[in-house]
Amino acid sequence: MRVALFTDTFLPDVNGVAKTLGRWVRYLESRGAVCRVFAPAAGEAGTSGIRSVERFYSIPFSLYPDCRMAIPNPLLVGRMLKEFRPTLIHLATPFNLGLTGLHYGKKHRIPLVASYHTHFDQYLAHYRLQWMEPMLWKYLLWFHQNCVKIYVPSPSTGEILHTKGLTGIELWGRGIDTAEFRPHTDRRKVLNKHNLLPGKFVLLYVGRLAPEKGLDALVRAFANLPEAFRSKCALILAGDGPMRAELEKRLAPYPDVRFCGFVEGRELAELYAAADVFVFPSASETFGNVVLEAMASGTAVVGVNAGGVADNVRHGNTGLLCPPDDASALAAAVQRLYEAPELRRKLALEGRSHALTRSWDSIFATLYESYREVAGDAGGGARRAAGIVK
Repeated sequence: MRVALFTDTFLPDVNGVAKTLGRWVRYLESRGAVCRVFAPAAGEAGTSGIRSVERFYSIPFSLYPDCRMAIPNPLLVGRMLKEFRPTLIHLATPFNLGLTGLHYGKKHRIPLVASYHTHFDQYLAHYRLQWMEPMLWKYLLWFHQNCVKIYVPSPSTGEILHTKGLTGIELWGRGIDTAEFRPHTDRRKVLNKHNLLPGKFVLLYVGRLAPEKGLDALVRAFANLPEAFRSKCALILAGDGPMRAELEKRLAPYPDVRFCGFVEGRELAELYAAADVFVFPSASETFGNVVLEAMASGTAVVGVNAGGVADNVRHGNTGLLCPPDDASALAAAVQRLYEAPELRRKLALEGRSHALTRSWDSIFATLYESYREVAGDAGGGARRAAGIVK
C-alpha cells in the first residue's frame, strides 16, 4: 500500500491533529506501507522526525493558527505523485493542499479518503464570521463527496456529518499512551517549579488560548468561586494563543494563576498528574485528546456536555459534565470535587480505567484494515501503482 497524506498541520506542530497524524504515519510504515506526507513548511519549530514529508511554503490561517495555508505548485505536486504512485490518497484537511490531492485523485482515479478533525463552523461565531457558515458547509459537502470513507474521531462528530448529508462515515477513535500519561509524579516538585505551595487545590487547563475553547466561562467560573475556597486554589493554564494577553489581564487579580505556554512530553504529563482537577470548558471539540490525557494521568475531569468531550466523559463515572458556557456550573463542579475527595478519587480511578482501554495499536489496526479495503489490495490498487489504470 502506498499512501499520500495531505494535511495543513503535521509534526512538529503542537496540536492533537498533528500528533495523531504523525503517530499514524509511523504505524503505517511499521506495517510495511510506503507513505508520503504533503504538509506546510515547519518553519522554526523543527522537523517531524519523519523523512517522507514534502514541505511547502505557507502563510498563517487566521481562523485556526494550528493550521497554515500552504501554497503548493500543483504541477510540482503532480510530478511528485506520478513518481510516488500512490494507491490511496488521504485528505486530512480541506484547504489548499487537500484540494491539490483531491484533484489529482479524481483525475487519476485513485481512491480518496478524508478525516474530519475540526468543527470550523463552530469557530465562526467566535470571530464574528457566522454569516459564512452556509457557504462553508456547501464547500465541505462538495469537498468530501468523492471520498470513499470519511473518518471521524467521535460518534457525535459522525452524527453531525450524517445530518449534513455526508456518507461513508467511519469512526477513527483516539488512543493514549498510558505509560507516558500516568498518575505518578512528584507533586511537590512540579508545583514548586511553578512557585505554588503543595497544599493548593490545583485546577489545570491544557489547550489553545482561543475564544472557541470556552475560556471566558473558565475565567468567570474561577472568579465565581467563593473567596474562602478560591484562596485555597491555584489555576494553571498550559498553552498559548490569541487570548493569552486578555486572559492574563483578567486573571491578574488572582495571585495563584500561572501561564505556562506550550508544554509537552514529560513536563506535560507531570502537570496532569500533579493537578487535582482538569477543567476543560470547550464545546467545539471533535474529540478532545487532552481529556483522555488527563484521565490517563489519574486526574478528575470537569468538562462540558457537548461534542467529543461528552463522548469521552460519562457524567458521575469518568468525570463531571456541565452545560456549555455555564460558569456557575463549572464553579460548582470544581467546588464539589474539593468538598468530596472520595468522589474525586472515584472519577480519577474510573477515568484511568477508561484510558487503559484506548490502545493506539487496536485503533490503528482497525483503520489500517479500512485503508486496505479502500485501496483495493486485491488488485486495483496495485494496478494503479503500476500505471495500468490511467
